[in-house]
Amino acid sequence: MRTHIKAALGEKPADIVLKGGYVADVFNHRIVKTDVAIEGRRIVGLGEYSGKKEIDVTGKFILPGLIDAHVHIESSLLIPSEYSRTVIPHGTTTVIADPHEIVNVCGAKGLEYMIDDGAVTAMNMCFMVPSCVPATPFDHSGCVLNAEDVKKLYADLSYGPKLLGLGEMMNYPGVVNCDYDTIEKLKASGIIDGHAPGITGKGLNAYICGNIATDHECDTVENAVEKVSKGMFVFIREGTGTKNLEELIKGVTIYNADRFAFCTDDKHADEILEHGTIRNCVRKAVKLGLDPITAIKMASINPARVYGLAGRGAVAPNYYADVIVVDSLTLDNIEMVFFNGKLVAKDGKNLVELRDKKTDTKNVTDTVHLDKITPDMLFEKFDPSKPVILMREGSLVTEGVYRENADGLVMVANIERHHHTGNIGKAYAAGFEIKGGAVAQTIGHDSHNITVAGDNAEDMAAAVNALGSSGGIAVVKNGEVIKYMPLPIGGIMTDKSAEEAAAEFDKIHDAIKRISPNASNSIFMVLCFISLLVIPHLKLSDKGLFDVDKFDYFKN
Repeated sequence: MRTHIKAALGEKPADIVLKGGYVADVFNHRIVKTDVAIEGRRIVGLGEYSGKKEIDVTGKFILPGLIDAHVHIESSLLIPSEYSRTVIPHGTTTVIADPHEIVNVCGAKGLEYMIDDGAVTAMNMCFMVPSCVPATPFDHSGCVLNAEDVKKLYADLSYGPKLLGLGEMMNYPGVVNCDYDTIEKLKASGIIDGHAPGITGKGLNAYICGNIATDHECDTVENAVEKVSKGMFVFIREGTGTKNLEELIKGVTIYNADRFAFCTDDKHADEILEHGTIRNCVRKAVKLGLDPITAIKMASINPARVYGLAGRGAVAPNYYADVIVVDSLTLDNIEMVFFNGKLVAKDGKNLVELRDKKTDTKNVTDTVHLDKITPDMLFEKFDPSKPVILMREGSLVTEGVYRENADGLVMVANIERHHHTGNIGKAYAAGFEIKGGAVAQTIGHDSHNITVAGDNAEDMAAAVNALGSSGGIAVVKNGEVIKYMPLPIGGIMTDKSAEEAAAEFDKIHDAIKRISPNASNSIFMVLCFISLLVIPHLKLSDKGLFDVDKFDYFKN
């Protein structure tokens, strides 16, 4: 502190001084021409300074490091250390990660793995304790975390300040019906993230009374404005399968902007490499007409305040030196990224190498426990009295529709893969045409059982059996496995680099195009969510069709 004070007074040269740039002042909503002095991990002064190292940023903008308010790192298909290496050059210096994907597979050991692997990163990687493992009482996941388990995790001092609060509370019925275990989780937690798609009126009032502070599931301006008016923070999501920014940005005004932040929720590695994460949100929001400084505040100081991240989210004295240097407020070109006072990326390239020793994976591998699947186990005769799951590109909301026949439909199945239960839910789906093949994967939010889709049971069985004990994604055409991407970490993440993962994923897309020429990249993400029983309206569990609105299995 003494050293910082002396450097702030100019009585000693600061370690680093960014000279001649324009700082985005997120407190006064303005741009200020000033030097930025950095000593150790902190910014110590704005004004005129000299430093041991001076970097000329004349004409450039100096912005706070970007913060992703809510992300499931697992959905990138990357482990935390590799994820960080991928997002840092795009200006993200802090993420609030909810690891409920790996925890649904591996329990507390999965959380431990994520924290350990995230500890080696050159960014501030914070975690929420997953609230819904499994997501609903109807799900069959690899592990269960009850209220006592959640309390033990908070009490474990080895996790330290990395656990900020309770991850998204997806069990809306558990909250409003005052389920004992759900209420005990809510009572045990700090800040609590929400998950309330389509919830409004008195139901929303009751949900908020569970101390739930945030929501990232808004898809209309009206829903977002209602949640803000009732005191919630709304995170505008722009991921791979769900893109809400273009609609929700219409609801951001000068009066309520401090109640909004950006998040990605679920985003694949290939898109991250190309567009970044929160950087992409800022760029898109500004191009849609949002004031640039407002967009920057939503990407920095707003989420920092939501989660009580003292010293993060602004370029100001005594704040951590998490700053990015850009040539425009649209973040078209990020020239430098500093984290805790160290230059960690320059001109799109990482400057920090991860440790050579890999994080121990013994507790998060070989997670597929399944006997051989035969075609007769997957085939289901089409029944026009049962609804068909209608999938739409760019949305996780799936409708139930009725068809007279199976023309243009695909068969889908959800297969329990954790405990040898033999459970297989079967249905038909529209919106994802397949001809002469199948695709199977161990990514199936949030219990991560096996999801398989195809136009014939033989190829569907072949695709499932190709997944082995490691899991991953397999594409079959006319009885032949044409592409298999292993995901050995929990059946949901690769241990390869982002570039390798993106290349592999591109090959998966190419293979899917061979059996579904019109398939988009985002429809693949939608398929991953066909088993998530908390997203309206009709889903598929390992026990069959599920009516989300009635919160029960479908009954004729």
